[in-house]
Amino acid sequence: MRTRLLGIGGVLAVIGAAFFGLFVVPADLNQGDAQRIMYVHVASAWIAYMSFGVTALAGIAYLWLRDLRLDAVALAGAEVGVLFTAFTIWGGMMWGRPVWGVYWQWEDPRLTTTALLLALYLGYLLLRRLSEDPARRATRAAIVGLIAAVDIPIVHFSVIWWRGLHQGPTIGSPDKLLHPSAPLQFVAALLLMLGAFTLVWGYLMIRRYQLARIEWQIEEHGRVGRISAARRASLAAHTAPAGTSQAAPVQESTP
Repeated sequence: MRTRLLGIGGVLAVIGAAFFGLFVVPADLNQGDAQRIMYVHVASAWIAYMSFGVTALAGIAYLWLRDLRLDAVALAGAEVGVLFTAFTIWGGMMWGRPVWGVYWQWEDPRLTTTALLLALYLGYLLLRRLSEDPARRATRAAIVGLIAAVDIPIVHFSVIWWRGLHQGPTIGSPDKLLHPSAPLQFVAALLLMLGAFTLVWGYLMIRRYQLARIEWQIEEHGRVGRISAARRASLAAHTAPAGTSQAAPVQESTP
């Protein structure tokens, strides 16, 4: 019931944040109404970072404690992170077309590294399907999740390290936390959307974790059942009376 209330609260918060960003905050002087997409775009990117960070931390914890519940947390983080990363890319493309004149440009470092981030975690999810052994799958996934997490700071700092179409950080750098380069109404709209998306993220994480636990239990039950069936078949083959498994020779009659 609490999880359902969290989901309902998240949806209502997103509606409220969207209303504030669309009808309360004025349009940007340079970008016009296209700038409003950034509230969703940036908030989605931050939630994606957080999701993949959870996957990495849960992977480290699993390698230490060997608790499959931690692997379920890592899986939930990866799947939710892929969802928000795809949403981030879509929002960026919708914003880039009216502002840059193009949907996509591979020469931009942030676009390229974000696409790589999405590909890495899609590969993470595909890797999980290659093994039926839960412990082996969790170990491999934890290692891959840690390697993929290296791309998170590269994506974030790419606008500082390299020159591209993306502008520098507005409030993300330490020197701009108290003095952002955007008007306070714009910052408020962004933070409201981030808070709303965080509620939705919490709901999705809890539900996906619960589903992962159920999937794991069903998989374990099926694996134990197959092992038991194989043992019974082997025991029956060894205890069968001699000669019962051989068919009597058939003699052909001579015309």
